[in-house]
Amino acid sequence: MDIQNLKKMYTRALNIREPWLKRWDDARRYTMPTSDADAATLFDGTAADAVDNLAASIYTLLTPPESLWINLIRESELSPDPDIATRALRANLNDSNFYTSVHQCYIDLCIYGTACLFMSENPIGADSAFSFTSIPMQDIAVLPNAVFHTTSMTPSEIAATYPTWTPSDALRKKFKSNMDTKFNIVQSLIDLDFIAWIDIDDGAEVLTSGHFDTNPYLIFRWNLCSGELYGRSPVLRALPDIKTANKVVELILKNATIAVSGIWQADDDGVINLQNINLTPGTIIPKAVGSSGLTPLECGANFDVSQLVLSDLRDRIRHTLLADRLGLISERDMTATEVLARNADMMRVLGATYGRLLHEFIRPLCERGLQILARRGVIEPISLHSDAELKYLAPIAIATTETSVL
Repeated sequence: MDIQNLKKMYTRALNIREPWLKRWDDARRYTMPTSDADAATLFDGTAADAVDNLAASIYTLLTPPESLWINLIRESELSPDPDIATRALRANLNDSNFYTSVHQCYIDLCIYGTACLFMSENPIGADSAFSFTSIPMQDIAVLPNAVFHTTSMTPSEIAATYPTWTPSDALRKKFKSNMDTKFNIVQSLIDLDFIAWIDIDDGAEVLTSGHFDTNPYLIFRWNLCSGELYGRSPVLRALPDIKTANKVVELILKNATIAVSGIWQADDDGVINLQNINLTPGTIIPKAVGSSGLTPLECGANFDVSQLVLSDLRDRIRHTLLADRLGLISERDMTATEVLARNADMMRVLGATYGRLLHEFIRPLCERGLQILARRGVIEPISLHSDAELKYLAPIAIATTETSVL
């Protein structure tokens, strides 16, 4: 594809993503602040705690840190042995950084509604054939059948990452005068055709190109509205309540400082120096004879409804982020009927999300893993479309089966 047409597609993808950046920034600021300025304006931790619990629950229900959560079963007698492929796929996932990286993606999924896990191939001889990287959604822009991954590198990093690339004379001069400057690198994948280029103001230069047999960018979404490319998360749905609860706690703390230190009034009698007054126990404050001295200013009312409002807001936040429902599944001393009933409730809440994650995440993950292992000669080539069927053994899949029986 011509680089100019590629840049136009990239610009269109950035324009589509632009309205989401403000929503993502608000969702992150109130749940996972990354700067001192954001942390200084966060007064209520209800949403942050609920996000941690939700991500942990999805991690346990969808991809538990054990080997028995996926299985391949024979589709036809002529297909390769699925047991060998299953064992190889499980072993390489367990020996890789999959579980640590996917948990980061689940946090992004709960906050932004969309997450991206990059699945690359390790060199021969590594402990695992797979390597995973959780990519921030602020670095990803998508179009139908196209993914654009933006990163920044210094000239030395570009040379190390793309050793076969030879820069033009104009770009070499720009590099020489800006050795510490980071330049934008865009990696695009369009219908499995890969092109990486350096994006500069006065043009672009292709760094490398190639073709993937399977998509290394595993992009999955929590929920989706018609016509949208990016997902919607529980945090985005609860954001009005999260902002309101944060403001209520801020006002409560301000009111607490008034209750502790008070508001005072004094006669300007030339004796009291307000600049030298320190309201601590045991302080003696001089006053003129006959004056009222320093006196507290009484508030008009002492009835506080903020706790009632805050309690209701926190309950709604926990309900939207499923803290009051997913936590019940782990309770002990439940009868079998109660377990099935609660599983049914869980599937009513997570059924659509589970189906989407199975289609957008688990199946593409297994397909790419099998393709990498087959190309390396670890297993015979096996396809989930004709040779084998993916059997999902995670707890959420088991809950689905139990619910259907109920």
